[in-house]
Amino acid sequence: MPLSLVGPGVLQLRNRCSRREGTCLKQLFVRLMAWWKLIALPAIAKLGLWGVGLIAALDSSTIPVPMDAILAVYIWNNKSQFLYYCILASLGSAIGGLLPYGLGRAGGELFLLKRINRDRFEQLRLRFERQEFLAVMIPSMLPPPAPWKLFVFGAGVFEMRVLPFMLAVFAGRMVRWLILSALVLELGPGAADMVAHHAVLLVLIILGLAMLGFAWWLIRRKKQGRLLQE
Repeated sequence: MPLSLVGPGVLQLRNRCSRREGTCLKQLFVRLMAWWKLIALPAIAKLGLWGVGLIAALDSSTIPVPMDAILAVYIWNNKSQFLYYCILASLGSAIGGLLPYGLGRAGGELFLLKRINRDRFEQLRLRFERQEFLAVMIPSMLPPPAPWKLFVFGAGVFEMRVLPFMLAVFAGRMVRWLILSALVLELGPGAADMVAHHAVLLVLIILGLAMLGFAWWLIRRKKQGRLLQE
């Protein structure tokens, strides 16, 4: 993004920061975030369906945004298009997740070990070795403050293939945002606040559903294995 697009105030502050880098960097960050929230984000939001995908990609890759609240407003204002919003937001999230995934793939093991201890690192490795698809899909279903980027970064570190990674993110996000859509259509755009305030409860519910789904898949797989042996 050319700095000429962010306004003279930010440029002047940047020039002063070259002389006083201490507090100026913090002020520059605050100015940039204000520009993002007040100017860039509303401009992207006007792009409609494509704007949803772009915002989701930015949220997953670099700049965190209240994606549930933004998507809830889109769905409420155009209820008949809720499925398209969910699809494009999920696709954007899968594409945006390629950035932290790529950083992990490029050699992020040491970086990851600085953020988590060795025991947790080995638990994460074991989870990916056993069922890498669910290791990414389930965190993708969960609302904040679930550490989604940790698992996305881990997917790169443990060399999960790109296509299964994107499909796992897409599937998890679709489940999350279809649930949000159902709540918004029933309760209104305030459903996003309910998701935020009851995140722990929703996480437990989604985890429970995921565990039931995994148990069903495992039982079905074992039955198919027995039939093949017979």
